[in-house]
Amino acid sequence: MSFVPGNQQRYLRACMVCSIVQVQQRFIREGCPNCEAFLGLQNHPEDVQQCTSQVFEGLITLADPSQSWVARWQRLDGYVPGVYAVKVVGQLPEETVQNIEDAGGRYIPRDGTVHDDDA
Repeated sequence: MSFVPGNQQRYLRACMVCSIVQVQQRFIREGCPNCEAFLGLQNHPEDVQQCTSQVFEGLITLADPSQSWVARWQRLDGYVPGVYAVKVVGQLPEETVQNIEDAGGRYIPRDGTVHDDDA
C-alpha cells in the first residue's frame, strides 16, 4: 500500500476475504491483489462495496509475508506484501462464498467469529 494522504483515509476499505487495506478507488481500478481471481472486483464498484468493509480494526504492515510469524498467525502468509487489517467487520454475500469454494478455496471470516481450532 502506498502512502495515503490524511484526507483520503476515510476511503480506506479492507477486503473481507484476505483483509488487505486499500483506498476504495484502488480496489475499483485494480481489484484485490490476493483475491481478484474469484472476487472480480476490478471495474465493479458494486462488488467492491459488497466484498470490502470500511469497518476494520488494527493494521499490520507486511514486507515479506512468507517469512513473518505475524503473517502466519493472521493467516496472511502467501499474500502480497502490504497493509492488512487485524479484524474486518462485515459479511460476504452467499454467492461470493460459493464462488470461493467453487474455486477450491475456503472462506474464513476475518471478523473473529471463527477461531483457530475451527479453521
